[in-house]
Amino acid sequence: MDSYTHTPVTVDGKRAVVVGGTSGLGKAIAVGLAADGADVIATSRSEDAVNETADLLEDQGATTARVTSDVTDPDSLEALREVVEDTLGGVDIVVSSAGAISRERVLEISDDDWDFVTDVQLDGVRRITQTFAPAMDDGGSIINISSLAARLAMGNLPAYSAAKGGVEAFTRASAKELSPEIRVNAIAPGFFITPQNQDTYAEGTEKREKIDDRTPLGRVGNREELIGATIYLASDASSFVTGEVLTVDGGFADSAF
Repeated sequence: MDSYTHTPVTVDGKRAVVVGGTSGLGKAIAVGLAADGADVIATSRSEDAVNETADLLEDQGATTARVTSDVTDPDSLEALREVVEDTLGGVDIVVSSAGAISRERVLEISDDDWDFVTDVQLDGVRRITQTFAPAMDDGGSIINISSLAARLAMGNLPAYSAAKGGVEAFTRASAKELSPEIRVNAIAPGFFITPQNQDTYAEGTEKREKIDDRTPLGRVGNREELIGATIYLASDASSFVTGEVLTVDGGFADSAF
């Protein structure tokens, strides 16, 4: 007889590391996972940001650790993995959210700018996967943060767009190779308000009005609205989901006008 009971959408009791998890969307994801019951280590290059975010995670009752890391440095990621394993006893959820951007145009971007953005955004995801997948002894979920720039033409973002397109392709490739033990998916956020862009996307600005007009839900997102999608992909409720890119953008990408 078929059973129609469902697996709860929760990460309660799971162990997570969020790389790039001390600012913007990554920080919201880290704190959101902790609020749902996960133990979480959020890391970035900034010691101050790591300490501040760790305080927030502890406020949610999570076990955590204060450790910086640099996704361009494999030794740094290996050291991070050792801390994660020592502190949490293993890892079930890995979120790759480290970011870098250049707004140089296609005909003007330098090799240095191109290499920096792709090194962080694309090669960083590869290094994180290579570092943490072997530590996921009981399987688990890897979630890479992509962008609408991977599929939509956005001016002055050639390196960023190329890197995010690569993230989505790498997500599919690693989902195939790491299955069935590890599921690998990506989230492509639309326009979200963060402390870093709140002036750019403030109500009444020309850019905000254009975004709101095109978005079926009529507004930009609040970063807390990305937490539910992350918890779903990280939870056992998505046990048959891998190699997917979940777009969370209020309908922006699929709206022609």
